[in-house]
Amino acid sequence: MNNTNNNSSNNNNQTNIESIDFVSAAKKQVANPEKGETIAIMHIKDYGDIKIKFFKDTAPKAVENFITHAKNGYYNGVTFHRVINDFMIQGGDPTATGAGGESIWGSEFEDEFTFDLVPYRGALCMANAGSNTNGSQFFIEQANYDEETYNMLKQYGYPANLLEAYKTYGGSMHLFMAHTVFGQVIEGMDVVDKIAACDTDASTNKPVKDVVIESIEIAQY
Repeated sequence: MNNTNNNSSNNNNQTNIESIDFVSAAKKQVANPEKGETIAIMHIKDYGDIKIKFFKDTAPKAVENFITHAKNGYYNGVTFHRVINDFMIQGGDPTATGAGGESIWGSEFEDEFTFDLVPYRGALCMANAGSNTNGSQFFIEQANYDEETYNMLKQYGYPANLLEAYKTYGGSMHLFMAHTVFGQVIEGMDVVDKIAACDTDASTNKPVKDVVIESIEIAQY
């Protein structure tokens, strides 16, 4: 795609974002899945279970990658290696360094962005090292609504109804359209909060005691 088309696309996105009904989209994002839909049940040692629904229509590659890794046992025994309270918990790296892991295709894959999916509290997102660098790592958003952040976002010109959705659902708006949102926690945010509150190394944000994903079960809701 040439530079002219890129600029045109960016301008269109800038215009279209003002017309998005973020409040309605947020309600749909956090709603329970339909009966029979595919979900994941993440079994965390000593903490409990986290149940997650997927957005396969808008993030098909991220969903396929995660589900296939889960079924193959790739995530079994892997830790949440980066934990920041009131922000997110990050895992999916077999090396537990934050620099490891790969996709099911053996190479990085592209971002899958949509205005309809926002990193609200409970969102399952791909971790990356920049644009189109997705591998196996993921994080779960844990941040609550913060009035100071709200006022700052308002000054930055975020759409009013996106801010309204943020008031209700929290999350990290600075990650919007920077990380693929491909799932949402439907049960077990109390487990996410317990993990987020664990003791961590101040320099690396790594839990002092390993937080281990025993397995990820793929099931039907």
